[in-house]
Amino acid sequence: MRIATMAALAALMASPALAQSLPHLPTDLSPAGVRAADDHLALEEVEGAEAMAFVAASNARALAVLTGDPRYETFRSQAFDILSSTARIPGPSFLGGGIGNFWQDATNPKGLWRRTSLDSYGTDAPQWETLIDVDALARAEGRDWVWKGANCLAPDETRCLISLSDGGKDAVVVREFDTTTKTFVEDGFALPEGKHRISWLDRDTLLIATDFGPGTLTESGYPYIVKALSRGQSLSQAGEVYRGDAGDGGYGVSPSVFRDGAGAIQAVIVSRPLDTFRAERWRIVDGAAQQLHLPARAGLHGVMGDRLVITIEEPWSPYQGQPYPAGTVLSVSLADLARSEKRLPPPDSNPDLIFAPGPRQSVADVAVFDDQLILAVSDNVVGTLQRAAFGQNGQPRWDASPIATPANSAVGLGDVSRGSGRVFVSTQGFLTPPTLNLLTSAADALSAVKSAPALFDASTHVTEQFEATSADGTRIPYFVTRPRDQQGPAPTILFGYGGFQVSFPPAYKPEMGKLWLENGGVFVQANIRGGGEFGPAWHQAALRENRQRSFDDFAAVGQDLIARGITSPRRLGIYGRSNGGVLTSVSITQRPELFNAAVIESPLIDMLRYQELPAGASWIGEYGDPRVPGDAAFIAQYSAYQRLSPEAEYPRVYLTTNTRDDRVHPGHARKFAARLGDQGHDYLYYEETAGGHSNDADPVANARRWARHYVYLAQQLMD
Repeated sequence: MRIATMAALAALMASPALAQSLPHLPTDLSPAGVRAADDHLALEEVEGAEAMAFVAASNARALAVLTGDPRYETFRSQAFDILSSTARIPGPSFLGGGIGNFWQDATNPKGLWRRTSLDSYGTDAPQWETLIDVDALARAEGRDWVWKGANCLAPDETRCLISLSDGGKDAVVVREFDTTTKTFVEDGFALPEGKHRISWLDRDTLLIATDFGPGTLTESGYPYIVKALSRGQSLSQAGEVYRGDAGDGGYGVSPSVFRDGAGAIQAVIVSRPLDTFRAERWRIVDGAAQQLHLPARAGLHGVMGDRLVITIEEPWSPYQGQPYPAGTVLSVSLADLARSEKRLPPPDSNPDLIFAPGPRQSVADVAVFDDQLILAVSDNVVGTLQRAAFGQNGQPRWDASPIATPANSAVGLGDVSRGSGRVFVSTQGFLTPPTLNLLTSAADALSAVKSAPALFDASTHVTEQFEATSADGTRIPYFVTRPRDQQGPAPTILFGYGGFQVSFPPAYKPEMGKLWLENGGVFVQANIRGGGEFGPAWHQAALRENRQRSFDDFAAVGQDLIARGITSPRRLGIYGRSNGGVLTSVSITQRPELFNAAVIESPLIDMLRYQELPAGASWIGEYGDPRVPGDAAFIAQYSAYQRLSPEAEYPRVYLTTNTRDDRVHPGHARKFAARLGDQGHDYLYYEETAGGHSNDADPVANARRWARHYVYLAQQLMD
């Protein structure tokens, strides 16, 4: 081990890493200067000859090390049994009075879209009716189809827009499907491959934002124009409804049609993103767009009558009246929101307060019904439920009351049937398999529908919650799932994400339990800043120039684990994917002495060029814009690709990504691996050729993926 004594470890943990040469950190941080300093630009060509040669050579080396390990086949088989288990709870969605489900197993690896009745769904052996066999469709059409969902028109939900991806990309083709005939509609709505934003307006009209031709996409590759597409029209014939600007940020303009329980339209609202998190909202009335004067950071949940239900994600004092803190759930008059700034409504038009979270709380989700709301509320990263209704006991206000949920669990809202007043609710924990519940608007308690069986032996482990103190004194919560009779430091995986206001509550991870916990490992989940565990402020504390706080939080958890004796640097590894790839790559370059393994999956890493790689520019609100000198300066302080040093002693890392990933460009992982090799550092790199960013192509490929992960982690931390 690199660190010989506890005194040396303490000294390293108490001070920054020693200064090292950084030969690839540009002195000129302009885009041209960054490009000139990059000797691996060819690896950004997704299917370029040099890139594919690098992938082939790297894959051969990685597979020899990982699949050649005697544990690989056991891990692969165990993971596949879990991912294809017929004992899993079929994820339900309300579909035309019944229940729809998309299902993958050993016989149907690409999956079946199917339906049954609610009564049948609640039995041990539901009678399923197949609507679409994706495996058969892929064979018939000679395409690598991956299911990406169905969008069905309320209230009868017999006409659905089916999204299919070729190879797992985010970009999809869309086809209209009739659930009564179980066939695609001849001459129905059909859209070519693209990153579409679609809502049904009526049976013969779609509101759509997509690629309408040259000059209709932002620099991130997302649409900024909404059109109404009538049945029988081509995209070129669709009539424009709303237009943003080519310079808009974020993920593209998006139309939403809000309906009541009977399917009647209550409001049509277009969201125009200004950057990753800030947006304008425009209501479409009689073909004209009216701006809604909402805060730029706000989440829209639904419409009740003439009022919009929102969560504000920044402090707001509407109409020069009462101030509301970020994270508050409000009901706001649509008519008042649409008033001109010069014609403010009277002071008594202030929004109705629905729920104000406490300092260690956040609202994770909201289900909107015609007469009430159901709120999933995180309380110190543990799930709870609240029911909110207006006018209880004749009082003109909103009142919230708790609904009992299991202690120390994650609580998630599933699909909502506004017409029948039902919502699915899931509960689970690290060691507790999911239970699927049904909650109705008239019930006071959850009603269990299905409980998943245990897919690994949880009796050997216990879950605890601790807190670490970050560099600036902030308390950072984290969960530890460890052997009940642990004696001394154990092999430990530390997982983190820390971005985009995404929360990570306790969740059942059966492949991790089977492949890691059952073999004596420890799993740790760090709820660092940048996430949404404690609301918008927790996220915004680590934006842009404050990104270092996320990295400090993660390191603090690692240090706390070592101080508690749960693990040691020799036995501590980290795992992160996507934005978590920023976290793990930076953690390795900033604090290599803390860790002996890192799984860096589908990562962002080159943060001085990320905006050049599709769809990077959509995340400028999160990270900053490297084209702006001030932003480039703070990004250069952590961007791991430029801060690799030949003098440092890094653990052997495992980088993995996907050629078909059109969300986070594979060039990030390729270039980092190549530079590690250039500097003489050991690494493993594997690139899957299908599946996309979501890794949802099929359980066969996913089982291989998890087996590679855990073989590597076992080699680094257990051997």
